[in-house]
Amino acid sequence: MSTGVLGLGHTDGRHPKVSMLVIGLQGQYFKKATERIYFTCEEGMAVAAAIDKAIATGEGQTVAMKSIGRTKAGEVVSEFVITWSFKARG
Repeated sequence: MSTGVLGLGHTDGRHPKVSMLVIGLQGQYFKKATERIYFTCEEGMAVAAAIDKAIATGEGQTVAMKSIGRTKAGEVVSEFVITWSFKARG
């Protein structure tokens, strides 16, 4: 969800509209989650650039976005890489 929210935030209100689709997923687990885990993604600038390029060129663009799951204390429990495709519609 942390990667999808970034994508949605950057596609909202764009003209032409931009579609987004998950095309790949990889995950690693480092520790058993015994409490609430918080996932973050810091790939917002890469998403914005890919969307701008998709609109400018009319060609689909892909971005591999890392989402890191941490405990409240900051200990890394898991990492996922979700690859998204962005394409201008119309």
